[in-house]
Amino acid sequence: MADSNTKSKIDSAREWIVEHKLRSVGCLWLSGIAGSIAYNWSQPGMKTSVRIIHARLHAQALTLAALAGAAVVEYYDHQTGAKTERYAKFLDSNTHKD
Repeated sequence: MADSNTKSKIDSAREWIVEHKLRSVGCLWLSGIAGSIAYNWSQPGMKTSVRIIHARLHAQALTLAALAGAAVVEYYDHQTGAKTERYAKFLDSNTHKD
């Protein structure tokens, strides 16, 4: 029973990420830059400008990794046909009946 609940939560999280790829990447960037600033601020002996530059570089690397992950998900959806099914459902629900 616990496995089905866990799997459904993971599946629902994956579906949300697939539907909101750019929002996911943006949130990851924001959390990455906030975490990197917090970490760099705990390191003594660094100038503020160096801390900000390091935070930006860490967040940029994290964002590139997230974009690569989004590209892999997009490729997987294209190969399996899941994206086609998702758009077909969207189009069917939005058709106007005369």
